[in-house]
Amino acid sequence: MIDLSLPPGPLHVLCLGAHPDDIEIGCGGLLLGLAARGAVTATFAMLTGTPERQAEARDAAEAFLPGARVRFWDLPDGRLPGRWDDVKAALEELAGDEAPHLVLCPRRDDSHQDHRLVSELVPTAWRDALVLEYEIPKWDGDLGPATHYVPLDEDAARRKVELLSKSYPSQTGRDWWDEEMFLGLMRMRGVECRHRYAEAFVARKAVLSLGGPA
Repeated sequence: MIDLSLPPGPLHVLCLGAHPDDIEIGCGGLLLGLAARGAVTATFAMLTGTPERQAEARDAAEAFLPGARVRFWDLPDGRLPGRWDDVKAALEELAGDEAPHLVLCPRRDDSHQDHRLVSELVPTAWRDALVLEYEIPKWDGDLGPATHYVPLDEDAARRKVELLSKSYPSQTGRDWWDEEMFLGLMRMRGVECRHRYAEAFVARKAVLSLGGPA
């Protein structure tokens, strides 16, 4: 494997979720790493969410990446494909305001229709950014192969799990929401990239710069 690094200097990141908690579940470890890196600005944008869930999402954004801007659209949870025009308009509005270096969004092959639609429309709005698609575990069993990994040490992995439950108390009663599930997934992805823990992503398109002559 070859290690790839983000370029030095200021970095602007756009984090997209269909629902509150998508972003932090899918890439909370990466966000903690970006916060530690410094010189990072970020926008968290979610297309659905009740006032309670939106308040939780604001707390989560501040916990994972302090200073991040947070934006919401009040579209219906579970019904985004039926509001295709509104989703497209929301992303185009964001694209008019945001010129990120990195876009984080759900996987295009995610079984949840809301996640899938957001991912399908991202490349139509941001053509010059690196897009990394994160994964969200669920009962559908839709986790597939990854193309890119972000290794996490044990402290970062456990910090992610701690902040998830602290930020989203409305979700902690769900039968799938617990430390074992989150750590187990990160442990499995860590095995795949020869690290203790990791988060996994899919990149559909990337540019490999060879640099100048030696």
